[in-house]
Amino acid sequence: MRQSLALALIASLGLSLGLSSGLGGPVAARAAAPLVFGISTLGMSYPFIAAIDKGFEDAARAHGVSVVSLDARGDIQKQANDLQDLIQQKVAGIAFTPLDAVVAEGWVDRMSKAGIPSVAVSSEVGDPSKHPASDVYPKLTALTTQDEVAAGRAAGGLAARLLPRDRTAQIAIIEGRSGFAEVRQRAQGFKAGLDQAGIHYRIVASQPGDWVADKAENACQNILQSDAKIDLFFNESDDMVLGCAKAVREAGSDAHLIGMGGSKIAIALIKAGRIDGTVCYKPHDLGEMAFGLLYDQVTGRKLRHAAFVPYDTPAITRANLADCVPQW
Repeated sequence: MRQSLALALIASLGLSLGLSSGLGGPVAARAAAPLVFGISTLGMSYPFIAAIDKGFEDAARAHGVSVVSLDARGDIQKQANDLQDLIQQKVAGIAFTPLDAVVAEGWVDRMSKAGIPSVAVSSEVGDPSKHPASDVYPKLTALTTQDEVAAGRAAGGLAARLLPRDRTAQIAIIEGRSGFAEVRQRAQGFKAGLDQAGIHYRIVASQPGDWVADKAENACQNILQSDAKIDLFFNESDDMVLGCAKAVREAGSDAHLIGMGGSKIAIALIKAGRIDGTVCYKPHDLGEMAFGLLYDQVTGRKLRHAAFVPYDTPAITRANLADCVPQW
């Protein structure tokens, strides 16, 4: 009799907890069941992206959540197929780094229609020319990323300390891959940082490096061949500054070099005096943040709607290397 009464009390308590969450029985039951999340990466060959994936999977493992990780390998159509596969598998939540900000709107719409919370990681959804990153696509649970304009501004402030004040500085920008919102945002912030510092400058060249070292090396070689008087190369990623540094060295140029990302390679290059600085990003932390946002949403711990969740990105030189412990 006592055992039956105890079981009845436990059952009653469990029911009341499920109802008092304000989310109803289905959500409570969903949280209690083993969870499976999906993550779609734009390309695991990129160390930064691989670090995001690792952070996401490390956090999932700590919470007993299974992860289906799919690599788009830089192919927009493959990413579309990967996301559709995750929707059909009815995973509890999806994190993804979109290969194309505008195309990604349709993907998020389909996830939302399927009732699957989604978090964009490191890259926004929606036309970046029409709204700031903080104006998050309304059907997303959240966008977690570095504030790209603020990070670019930090790079611009760093550049201002390196450029001549007695004449108009000549600057070249090595851009990331076309279609990424970050390309425009980082350049926008960079110019704002220079303007804020009162630097007189001219952007004499701007070429894509597609986020990779070899293409950036070629871009920097081309620019130096046409204009040897470059004062500074602003590379929109650390992978690209590695290639550009090689081109600058081989050309015998004394141009300053700035990257973005806080990678192990960039920190080593700063220590060696081969580049002047970078901006510190934390992709492993970013993956953990993306997992946390999904987990909170699915379990009802904290509900969000189109939230913008950035983190701090300081500029790094030899003077403050300790402020950036590289995660990729």
